[in-house]
Order: sequence, then structure tokens, then C-alpha cells
Amino acid sequence: MLKRFVTEPIKRYFVHLVKLAVAETDNTFYSDQPSTSFNRDRTNYDRVTVISDALKAWRINPLARRIVELTNEFVLGADGIKWSCKHKRTANFIKEFWNNRLNIIDIQLDEWVDELTRSGDLLFLCTVDDSCMMYVRAIPPESIDEITTRPNDYRQELTYVPVDKSLTPYEAYDPNSTEQKLFVLHYSVNRVVGSSWGESDLGPTLKWIGYYSAWLENRAMLNRFRTAFLYLVKGKFSNDQDKKKRQAELNANPPQSGSVLVADESEEWSTLTPNLDASDASNDGVALKKNIAAGNAIPMHFLAEPEDSNRTTAEAAGTPTFRHFEKRQQFILWMLKDLIQVAVTVRQRADPRVQPNSEIDLLGNDISERDNASLALAVTYIVNSFGELYDRHLIDESEYLRLVYRFSGEVLDTDKAAPEGLRKDINKPNGTTPITKQPGTPNTNPKVNRNTGDVNVPTDN
Repeated sequence: MLKRFVTEPIKRYFVHLVKLAVAETDNTFYSDQPSTSFNRDRTNYDRVTVISDALKAWRINPLARRIVELTNEFVLGADGIKWSCKHKRTANFIKEFWNNRLNIIDIQLDEWVDELTRSGDLLFLCTVDDSCMMYVRAIPPESIDEITTRPNDYRQELTYVPVDKSLTPYEAYDPNSTEQKLFVLHYSVNRVVGSSWGESDLGPTLKWIGYYSAWLENRAMLNRFRTAFLYLVKGKFSNDQDKKKRQAELNANPPQSGSVLVADESEEWSTLTPNLDASDASNDGVALKKNIAAGNAIPMHFLAEPEDSNRTTAEAAGTPTFRHFEKRQQFILWMLKDLIQVAVTVRQRADPRVQPNSEIDLLGNDISERDNASLALAVTYIVNSFGELYDRHLIDESEYLRLVYRFSGEVLDTDKAAPEGLRKDINKPNGTTPITKQPGTPNTNPKVNRNTGDVNVPTDN
């Protein structure tokens, strides 16, 4: 009987471990409701049209070009993306993969970020050579006609069917396969739940970018017509034939700018200019530009439209923009980390010494320099205020360091023991030398009760 009570819990525990070790399969994942019944993708024609329009706008419209460039500049910055790996063998391979002449990831990153902004999708066609080195090429999303997925899960992609039906569909990356020589990795932003494709950042504002371009063109034409004028010559002519003769003579030899015209009393010269009242149209242009800026989470002063903004309102308007770019930067860092791990996994087929599960860290540039100044100010306040608590033995070293690191935007390594700090003696001025009492003078040296924190100033009787 005792044996039964001892072995049953152990048996249930091992059964639980076995269940955890069994990998999820297509037969057990999301089996109640097929996800294909909730397909929310755009029609293929609509998707390709949006991508084509976004690419055309980027090529010919300076406003669309600037929006894409802003995302690139904030996400990548001047120094690009930096990576590090603690495992030496893995780090050597990542360096070889990153700087390979057929990869040169630092150069391709600009293209990838721009394409992700324009189309919302990145499809990497990966090829593997005999040494298990992986080579990466981004292919246009419009070159893929269809993404086939598992019937019960739209996130488990299987193949990518090219528009050119003479080509064989590309296989999605299979982490369990050791024979794949050609596969596709797919990354998306602005993806709708139930959809296999992402959405372009420019998509919602393409129409308004077109309206703004048309408005600007019309405005330029009106300004051109406003400066145009015609000569009006009034005269006394005996008949219609003499009037036409005089008009033909003036048309053949029109007055040049700066010339002197001499006419008798029979002719009166004047000019006709168009009266175009289009001064209020500037408000329409600002309204269009505001709609474009709002659709791309960009303040107006980023698009050469200061309006009546001052420094305070400009900084307040920049916060949502920085958060948007920060999220995009985090996605790019995750994407690159996943790409590196796939390359290391593929390399492990030929070199078992590399470790796909080794810790790989990627670091991007600061989104805003203003954050550094804010963090420095926050640390100053924390050191001054919580330093007093530390000196009074109200908090220990680890808590003090945790707060300082938190407000400085850094992460404290909790695996390491906190160093023993040097506390100031609050009974000494400036924490240095004690107060020396002179004979016949009152004792003003404050005494602090370390248990209650009360400060008492004793006096001599």
C-alpha cells in the first residue's frame, strides 16, 4: 500500500514530462476551427496594386521618399546594427556569414528596411552551399502569387507560389530538415489577424499623397498664370480691316521687356492680368499634409512644415514618433536575430561546434539623443535622493544599484553579487571629518537615530 502512494505521484510526474517533451503537431494545434475560413488577405490584385503604387510614389514623390528615409534613419541610424555572441566558435561563423561578399548584411539592411516600409513584407530566398554557408537575397513580394499554409493554422507557412508558373514553388524553412538547400523566410509588419501578408506603411496615405501632389501642381500652375499678362491696345480704326492689320503688326513684333513704346493719341495701351483669388488654398495644403503625417506617425515639423510649433510642442509631438520607430527597430533586431540563428542552424550540419542556442545580442542606435539627456538627469536625481536613503541604511546595495540602473536605461546583471558600497557618515559634515566642539560653545552636532531616522540636536546645559 505504501508503495502505491509513493509510486503514483512519481508516475504522474514522469507522464507529465513526457507530454511536455512531445512536440506540437499539425494534428493537435488549433484543431477546433480551421483558420482558412477566416482568410482576411487582400485580393492578389489589390495587394500588388498597393505595393506598385507605393514603389512609384517612393520613386517620384519627395514626400513619400522622405517618409521611407525617416524610418530607415531612425531604425538603423548612422552606425547600423551591431551584434555580439559569447560563444567564440559561433561568433566567428556569424562574422563570416555577416561579412560574406555575397551577403554583406550591413549593405543589404538599408534595402530591407526600405522594402519593409514600402510593402510590409520581406521574403528572403536562402540558398545553402556544400559548406553549409547560407546566402540571403530579398525577393519582391509581388513576385509571389500565393502563400500556402496548413489548413488549420495560417501562421504555419508551407510554400510560396511564384507568379511565374514555370517556376517550382519555394519551400518555407523547416527547422527539422537537414537537407534543405533552398528555402524562404518570411517576415511581415502591420499584419492583420488571419492574414498571411503584411501591410505597407504608405498604404493608408497613398491616396492623400497623390492629392497633395495634385494640389501642389495646381498651385504652381495658378502662380504661373497669375504672373502672366496680355497687352490691350485701344485705338480708333476706320474699319475692321485696319484693326486686324494693326493686330498682326503687333503680334509679329511684340514689345520686349524694358523697351519703350511710343503711341499717339489714337492708341491707348494697358495690360490684362488674371484675378485668381487662391490665398486661402494654403490651408488646404496644410490639412492634406497633416493627414499624411498622422497616417505615418510623423509630426509636421519632420516634413518641413513648422506651422506655429515651438520647442515644447515639437518635443511633445516627437514622443509618439519615437515610440513608433522604437517598435520598428525592435522588430528589425528580432528579425536579424532569427535570420542569424537559422544560418547557424544550417551551418551546424557541417560544423557541430557552432551552437544555434548560444546567446546572441543585437544592439541598435538610440532612437533619440534626447533620451540620453533625460536619462542622465533622472540618474542625477536618483543618486541624490536614494543615496541619502542608502547612507541611512534604509536600503541595501543591491536595491540602490537596481534603481540607478533602471533610471539610466540599463539592465543590472543580477547574477553578480552587488558590490559593497561606501556609505557616508551622516554624523560628519560632507561625510569627512567630525565636528570639533570648542570649549564654551553649544553642541550643535546632530545625532541621528538609525532605527527611526529622527534627527536630534543636543544642547549643553
